[in-house]
Amino acid sequence: MTNLFDPYKLKDITLRNRIGVSPMCQYSSIDGVATDWHLVNLGSRAVGGAGLVIAEATAVEARGRISPGDAGIWADKHVEPLYRINKFIKEQGAVPAIQIAHAGRKASTARPWDGGHSLKDDEQGWETIAPSAIAFGEEIWRIPKKMTMEDILEVQKAFRSATVRSLEAGYEWLELHFAHGYLGHSFYSPLSNKRTDEYGGSFENRIRFIIETTRAAREVWPERLPFTARLSCSDWVEKGWTIEDSVELAKKLKAEGVDLIDCSSGFNSPDYKNYPIGPGWQVPFAEKIRTQAQIATAAVGSITEANQAEQIIQSNQADIVLLAREMLRDPYWSYHAALQLQPKETAKALLPVQYGGRV
Repeated sequence: MTNLFDPYKLKDITLRNRIGVSPMCQYSSIDGVATDWHLVNLGSRAVGGAGLVIAEATAVEARGRISPGDAGIWADKHVEPLYRINKFIKEQGAVPAIQIAHAGRKASTARPWDGGHSLKDDEQGWETIAPSAIAFGEEIWRIPKKMTMEDILEVQKAFRSATVRSLEAGYEWLELHFAHGYLGHSFYSPLSNKRTDEYGGSFENRIRFIIETTRAAREVWPERLPFTARLSCSDWVEKGWTIEDSVELAKKLKAEGVDLIDCSSGFNSPDYKNYPIGPGWQVPFAEKIRTQAQIATAAVGSITEANQAEQIIQSNQADIVLLAREMLRDPYWSYHAALQLQPKETAKALLPVQYGGRV
């Protein structure tokens, strides 16, 4: 028996297995609107047998995009193309999820294949916002505007509206993106938040923005559907955010109605030399938060092999595993993992009937 292919029930949603597609930016939207690229990109992973398919970081307002090509959910025009994609994902037996986000000081950049640098005003760049007027650094040199109370309320309202549109678009799983140096993370990390008001200074003050944002979204997201958040569980930088901080924050998010923590880390500083990147390098975060905060977790970070993913689930380090780059390399990773861990006929049941016995 394998655990990786056990169903997983969270609220009223049941995943057919413990495998999810991690949200990965495609930088291929037009004014935030999804295209056929997104249908094929996400749909093929559902066809390939994943239980959960999470759409890329989707901006809650236009200035919250990382690049001009980012996905958006700040306007009604974004809903119908996403609904079409989600209908297809569900037809393939997977659960469609969305990660709603605001890039904060890491917004207004060129797409990665165009250099990933801050866009100048004459390159159609735009004003960015953050808790403090501190640039991310290196290629992302644009100094953000320090957010006023009006800015904070406006962004929280945008998260709330994006949550409503996510439901209208057919999503059955919501993730709030509070990681990777984007706006939420930049509030709770002492590296990027130097405020002296009620949103800065102490731990309680620095987490205030995401607690309030979580409440705003929670109020309009149905109780029956999974409500989750992604955290950067460590900054990997001295005097930065720590896993111990994340455990305490996870406890508070659980009290606010969050059902699962997606446990990533880092990327709030251009200094990456301390990252111990390797197979499963972020899995211990998921295990610690699951154990100490008593909340379900998703594990990420160089999970590539079937036996590796099976061991994570079997040893209760996490409730689900999310794969990113490996899913780009192999949309049928779930099926191929099933062939390694289960009888062939059982594995073939993951594929659509159109493929029959040909694979």
